[in-house]
Amino acid sequence: MTTTEGRPNSKVARVIDEYGLTDMGERLESRWTGEGGERTSLRDLAEQFNRAVLEAALDGAGATAVSSDVETTYRVLTDDDVSEADRMRKRRELERQDVDVESLRGDFVTHQAIHTYLTEYREAELPDRSADRVDRKVETMERLQGRTSVVAESTIDGLVASGDLTERGYEVFVDVQVVCSECGTGYPIGELIRQGGCDC
Repeated sequence: MTTTEGRPNSKVARVIDEYGLTDMGERLESRWTGEGGERTSLRDLAEQFNRAVLEAALDGAGATAVSSDVETTYRVLTDDDVSEADRMRKRRELERQDVDVESLRGDFVTHQAIHTYLTEYREAELPDRSADRVDRKVETMERLQGRTSVVAESTIDGLVASGDLTERGYEVFVDVQVVCSECGTGYPIGELIRQGGCDC
């Protein structure tokens, strides 16, 4: 966003600079805020970041294709389910490739560190989702009204067919109205929700 002057210390920012992950800050922010798509959780962002750090460390050490299998290597180094023998084997393999495993693991970050970096260092904010929430609620009500209308029409058709209802041209209207107790004004429920309440 702006220069680093005056910004709080950030492990994430330091690691980005140290490993030359030049566009990582922008990518983290856009994925967290959901720019152009679904939002990514802080935990997933931390894992993506750590894998990028691992890949940069392997590339920097000129690691072979076998040891640079980033996904497998990251799992072996961090997963609690991996046996100690497998972890030690991978560590020795990386050390033979001149990768400082202790330093590398120390540069991995937590989801809290990602959150601090995004909110305090980059001053990123999540977008206001209130408009989306209102639209979702209205859509839910409209779907319920639609289903009620379909059930009512089906019930009428069935009763006409069985002779329990005289055959006429029936039309079904399902309209949920909300009346303000202060002024007595009635609103279709979707209209009331979208305008944020009664105007009285």
